[in-house]
Amino acid sequence: MKTSLKFTVLLLTVFSLSSTQAWDPGEVEALDKEAQAAKAEMLKSDPDMKRFFNAAAGYVIIPSVGKGGVGIGGAYGKGLLYENGAPSAVVKMTQFSFGFQFGGQVYSEFIFFKDDVALNDFKRGNFELNAQASAVAVTAGASADADYSSGVAIFTQAKGGLMYEAAVGGQKFSVDPR
Repeated sequence: MKTSLKFTVLLLTVFSLSSTQAWDPGEVEALDKEAQAAKAEMLKSDPDMKRFFNAAAGYVIIPSVGKGGVGIGGAYGKGLLYENGAPSAVVKMTQFSFGFQFGGQVYSEFIFFKDDVALNDFKRGNFELNAQASAVAVTAGASADADYSSGVAIFTQAKGGLMYEAAVGGQKFSVDPR
């Protein structure tokens, strides 16, 4: 129990420090480079994902989400919101979870908005995905049957690590527009 508490305090400290820093054009440029590499990797794994990029009113690419847990877990990632193919905001994602979990992993996350209603709801800030929102893991052909749920489609692509979990939690997003 003490290990879980220490881990939670560490995660909260990291999240609070990273969320207080303002973003700058150099940061956006670096995030865009990482996001484009993640997008290329995703399209290499499943070329049919192009339909989401082409049809979405907007999309978020978080190139690297770090996730870890021992009983209590958390995740953090920073990426960009794209509208008309260009970055329009920096997006920060935090996640807290509890339940059986052990390990750590890094993955990319992609969130697509079907229409302006879903996109504008996200841009208002403090957007949350609850435990019922499900992400599709990107593999060859994964997007064939994938569709939007409440105007949002979520995909993840593993980059490394190993995580065992049967946990409940949710993701919270903050949006910092240009």
